[in-house]
Amino acid sequence: MTDQREELIRRIGDLKRQLGRHLAYDRSLPLLASNLTMQQLKTVILLSSLGSASGQELAHRLGVSLATVTGIVDRLVGHGLVTRQEDPADRRIRRVRLSAQGRALADDITHAGAHAFSRILQRLDTSTLQALEGVLAEICAVAAELYRDVRDEPVPHRKVG
Repeated sequence: MTDQREELIRRIGDLKRQLGRHLAYDRSLPLLASNLTMQQLKTVILLSSLGSASGQELAHRLGVSLATVTGIVDRLVGHGLVTRQEDPADRRIRRVRLSAQGRALADDITHAGAHAFSRILQRLDTSTLQALEGVLAEICAVAAELYRDVRDEPVPHRKVG
């Protein structure tokens, strides 16, 4: 039974990757049209979730040095996507947050993916949609349980080469 289960999990993973490749054909998606580096995109998405963060917090969550974060943030400031502001609780700390343009980019990335997926769902029959809803609800419940304790913990710092 374990071999069958592992094979089924492998096939599901293959299908998930295949779906991702199909969605990647849509070059109009803002994520694919962006000229930002992966680290810059990660920072934008992270800030859209956190609201704001200090350079130290970003370095810790991204697993990079503070000097690397400084360069990433400098370039994002240059693109008009983030701002630096004094932390009201500690004036020695500068907090980074998305600008209006940065929030729009993060929203565009999130909504474009949802829109592309919705276009696919529109072509499925109602019974398939109902089955998918049940399966996704189960997956979300397991994910919530699995990550409940680590959701708000900082990501461990990894050493960079």
